[in-house]
Amino acid sequence: MPDPRDFELDHALIRRRFSAGAAKAREADFLAREVASRMAERLDYIRLTPKRILDLGCGHGADLPMLAQRYPQAQRIGLDFALPLLDLARPERGLFQRLLGQHKGPQLLCADANQLPLARGTVQLIWSNLLLNWLTDPLPAIKECQRVLEVGGLFMFASLGPDTLKELRAALPNHAGDRVHRFIDMHDIGDCLVQAGFADPVMDMQTITLTYPDADALLRDLRASASCNAAKGRPAGLSGKAGWRAARQALLQASVDGRLPATIELVFGHAWKPVPKQIEDGRAVIQFKSR
Repeated sequence: MPDPRDFELDHALIRRRFSAGAAKAREADFLAREVASRMAERLDYIRLTPKRILDLGCGHGADLPMLAQRYPQAQRIGLDFALPLLDLARPERGLFQRLLGQHKGPQLLCADANQLPLARGTVQLIWSNLLLNWLTDPLPAIKECQRVLEVGGLFMFASLGPDTLKELRAALPNHAGDRVHRFIDMHDIGDCLVQAGFADPVMDMQTITLTYPDADALLRDLRASASCNAAKGRPAGLSGKAGWRAARQALLQASVDGRLPATIELVFGHAWKPVPKQIEDGRAVIQFKSR
């Protein structure tokens, strides 16, 4: 695992940005919708009938209806650290539902992924769409996922890989620090899964390329989706007008047929919680089976 200081993010800033951008969250959610579709395709090959599902980093709750349709008998829990986003995940109820106190929607929790307010072994499926890339170190959150999963439960996730926005990273001046914060490599996330106690991790990577008419359109998308640089060591400003002119020129040279490409490296993975071999104090677990 690389030095976490190289990936240190300002989590208070990230929460403020996502909270402030909640009103436009649905409009700027196209990448997460595409990722959710690709994650759902992977579920088609997995035999699982969960009684309880945790959508970790649910945002405004766009994935919860799909999970309800796929697993209609399962209780759904949506968890996010930005309360204004979470408020958007509350399903609207009709007059009679309100009068009768009926509520068939998901349970919503505002909490930190590193400290899940759930008991050990109470969830059978954890679904996480583009959350891990917002963590300085994914290991604590992955350990929490392992804790709350039932033995035989599944952790399925998608994250962003290090080639994400490589064109923008190359164009922006970096003498004062990274202007696009870094993303953790697929193999390092795989190591975290093993370290946290997961078994049989399966990882793969896909690349998609978005195109924009110019740099301003790309930056508007990033701001609208609260996806701006959140590194703690980020530089202030853009080195003045000269730095921005140089960046624009570099991006112009990277254009293809008049369109600016923006690479998105998607990392997909899933892993199972195995039967434990030892308890927390280090003592081995010995299983006795009848003949």
